[in-house]
Amino acid sequence: MAEILSFKTPEFLWLSPLAILVAWVSSRWRRPAMRFSDVSGFAGRAGRRAWLTKWGSAILRGLACLALILGCAGPRKPDLKTRLPAEGISIVMAMDVSGSMSTQDVSWTPESAPISRLEAAKRAFKLFVGGGEAPDGTNFDPRGGDSVGLVTFAAVPETACPPTLNHSVLFKIVEKLEPKGGVDAGTNVGEALGEAIIRLDRAKGERKVIILLSDGEHNVHLVDKPDAKLPGIDRTAKPRESAQLAANLKMRIYTIDTGGEPLPGTDPKAVEQREAGRKSLQDVATMTGGKSFSATSGSELLTAYREISALEKVKVESYQYRRYYEFYPWCAGAALVLILLTHALDRTLWRVVT
Repeated sequence: MAEILSFKTPEFLWLSPLAILVAWVSSRWRRPAMRFSDVSGFAGRAGRRAWLTKWGSAILRGLACLALILGCAGPRKPDLKTRLPAEGISIVMAMDVSGSMSTQDVSWTPESAPISRLEAAKRAFKLFVGGGEAPDGTNFDPRGGDSVGLVTFAAVPETACPPTLNHSVLFKIVEKLEPKGGVDAGTNVGEALGEAIIRLDRAKGERKVIILLSDGEHNVHLVDKPDAKLPGIDRTAKPRESAQLAANLKMRIYTIDTGGEPLPGTDPKAVEQREAGRKSLQDVATMTGGKSFSATSGSELLTAYREISALEKVKVESYQYRRYYEFYPWCAGAALVLILLTHALDRTLWRVVT
């Protein structure tokens, strides 16, 4: 599409007839003159120079006035090659990377072999942020205008990537995620939410969202150590306490439970813990005005992200803010040059004799 000249404040163009008035009034002005005691020698010499003396100055003043009016109207052309995205939502993904996320019980598609819970979470997250075609043929719109960050957690949370618009860097980090075990075994949902809140609190924008994905219950209780980075967060924070702080800060939390149902014959205590973990995630979402999902397959995981995407989408026209080439300085410069030129000519070549 060809670049089209437009005006930032076109209402000033209604003043254009003023340039004609300025030119007419200028033609009636008495100009600087040289005084002679006898001008009879100039008789009959009025011609082209006399016409230029009268109307040249008037035309130049009229053009200067027109240039000023155009400058006030703000002429500009859009730079269609450099487009600036509109500001979207700030999102932090809190992803469980505890050892249980390595369990290979998720069918990404009905025909494919099961993959690990973490691998399924990574694939779905990349579709949610980057867009593309899902296995069922549906499409995700890319969230190019959203600032997205990533917090990973097992026993201890870690900011893998602060909120950024550079999603390609975020995807490289996601690809390298691996389940943790050993000394980092455990699921610290409460502090993971606290870390996500800290990152979102520093992010720009009014809409702030946390997506928490976990397959277990909060089972880590660390030594009490208040976090000075954000009042209200400490290292013993439980999920509901962190959710209350998020609600106070008007942050919405969506939770995705990938733990599934306990297998037949599971120890009653483990079943109780599983139900407690699921109930905790539901409460966290409810307290902040979000929604809780249960996903044990690729299709359910994508359905959860698809619903979150529909709920958390700001109405912005893609790239509605463009960079413009502004021409008002040129108009102002032209007006100044015309005025100076007029004054110079009036006092030299266009000087009259009286």
